[in-house]
Amino acid sequence: MFGFVVNRLLATIPVMMIVTIFVFLFLRLAPGDPAAVLAGDNGSPQQIIEIRERLGLNQPVLVQFGTWILGIAKGDFGKSYFFKKQVSELILLRVEPTIALATTTLIITILVAIPIGVIAAYKHDTWIDWIIMTLSVVGFSIPAFVLGYILIYLFAIEINLFPVQGYKPLAEGFWPFLHQLILPSLTISAIYIALIARITRASILEVLGEDYIRTAYAKGLKPNSVLLKHALRNAAVPIVTVIGIGIALLTGGVIVTESVYNIPGIGRLIVDAVLNRDYPTIQAIVILFSFFYVIVNLLVDLTYSLLDPRIRY
Repeated sequence: MFGFVVNRLLATIPVMMIVTIFVFLFLRLAPGDPAAVLAGDNGSPQQIIEIRERLGLNQPVLVQFGTWILGIAKGDFGKSYFFKKQVSELILLRVEPTIALATTTLIITILVAIPIGVIAAYKHDTWIDWIIMTLSVVGFSIPAFVLGYILIYLFAIEINLFPVQGYKPLAEGFWPFLHQLILPSLTISAIYIALIARITRASILEVLGEDYIRTAYAKGLKPNSVLLKHALRNAAVPIVTVIGIGIALLTGGVIVTESVYNIPGIGRLIVDAVLNRDYPTIQAIVILFSFFYVIVNLLVDLTYSLLDPRIRY
């Protein structure tokens, strides 16, 4: 196990190097000049040249890349062109809302998706199964930003049950913190609930046809015991895989949802950075998201051995 973990961690090094190269080059190839954005609409060509020199954008691409990599090796992601702060400082200021939103979304998703998936499998080919699967298709089909505006209109404007936008830190109290996150979390979780519920249903149905399930029923075990202790445990590997993928993909949902609900998190930060061609901020956030994706995949692989004793590393 230890050797497997070490090898996987070492394998992240070339992966991250490839990511850094692609991110760096794609930003330089994309249209738009950070110096022109900073100079503004009334900026003169001379001002743009001076800004490019000050930011080091007039240097050869290889020199810029080497300087950036050396900075990362020292733990320095550079200084933001637009926000005029160190990128690491910006990320630390914005990371709490994003982690809070992702955590509440994940909790809601797991608490809702797995039970309704198990129920749909147990009641397959009934009206309960049909309703759950229909709602799953609807939830998976509606874009996050559309669902966000629908929820805001219904529950924040019409009913006035939740706040429209913003974020409350945990330090201001647990209920204000949670109250502010419920609508954004529901907006993101709708897609993942639909996906995980369908995978759970399919996995449980496959397991329910096995001989040991029939043997468990023949021994007189209650349906709840058979479903939870036998069927769900043996169907857990594909379910955990999808949950892991969902955690990694949360970054995309967070970016859209934070913009809709005006949450000052990493998602809003990267949107502002892209709009203002803030290269250091974009590069740092993409690298952090990529590293997070790799770590989540590693944790999912390690979880397999806990769920299925036959899996050894």
